[in-house]
Amino acid sequence: MSTTTIPSPKKVNRIGLEPAVYRGSKTTLCAGCGHNAISERLIEAFYELGVDPQRVAKFSGIGCSSKSPAYFLGTAHGFNAVHGRMPSVATGAMIANRTLIGVGVSGDGDTASIGIGQFVHLMRRNLPLVYIIEDNGCYGLTKGQFSATADEGAKLKTGAVNEFAPIDTCALAIELGATFVARSFSGDKKQLLALLKAAVVHRGIAMLDVISPCVTFNDHEGSTKSYAYVKDHDSPLEDVSFVPFFEAISVEYEPGTAKEVTLHDGSRLVLKKLAEDYDPTNRLEAFKMLEQSRERGEIVTGLLYVETDRENFFALLDLPDKPLVELKESQLRPPRQALDEVMEELR
Repeated sequence: MSTTTIPSPKKVNRIGLEPAVYRGSKTTLCAGCGHNAISERLIEAFYELGVDPQRVAKFSGIGCSSKSPAYFLGTAHGFNAVHGRMPSVATGAMIANRTLIGVGVSGDGDTASIGIGQFVHLMRRNLPLVYIIEDNGCYGLTKGQFSATADEGAKLKTGAVNEFAPIDTCALAIELGATFVARSFSGDKKQLLALLKAAVVHRGIAMLDVISPCVTFNDHEGSTKSYAYVKDHDSPLEDVSFVPFFEAISVEYEPGTAKEVTLHDGSRLVLKKLAEDYDPTNRLEAFKMLEQSRERGEIVTGLLYVETDRENFFALLDLPDKPLVELKESQLRPPRQALDEVMEELR
């Protein structure tokens, strides 16, 4: 007697796409690199949110981190810019087509050294973009020298000690006007995934500094960006749960122990307080928390600051709802009369 095997239904998300659609090329980074873990969380985030990869534009500069966009969302748009100049390219692309979801992947060198000027203006403009810093505190492509985010007193494998104060990209982003600022650890799957999902639906600049240990040059005793050091000194602010707008899920915590933040599309972040009553909508409290954690030698992780009612760059420029890339040339180019009037005013 023959039996018929019924194939198992394929696993798909809410828009009918399989997980494989969200993957990219095989990684060429070192085995165990924290950057690969971040790529995996990005794959999960976009799959679970049900975002069509062809609606996504990926941007990067130069460095180990800037290779990462090749390893997720292989069918998305992508542009690998020159060192430190990714924000300019991302700004132009997002203005041209505001319907895209932008993801910029940078490193601590690409952001905090050669690209610091571009980072500054990207944060203050509040461009809708997910900006991820894959932060390992060293230059992995040029044999592991200290980067600008390396902690004072940190040691290299050679025994060299960093004598300079670090740039705290989270504190800098909050100071400059970023409306979503978080820090996480590449090894914390649950926290990082929730924060990435929230960043994707946030309609302003969403900056995530992700501590991502370099297994080749910066994962030894004396490093403050190693797996062991981060695990021993990680101080989570909250237990983060993300509830997307299309799921009617209630997240319940005991009264007085949680804070709920509603994002632009109706999705919710539910923050369960762990150690203290921290309010991520309080800008001064964010600065205080970062300074206190620095003095204690801790790496505070979680949602540090969020603001959902600030106008983003598109609103400030009064861009039309229809993407500029779809407008006719006659709608984009000023008529001769308007140019003549401008020239006359300059005489």
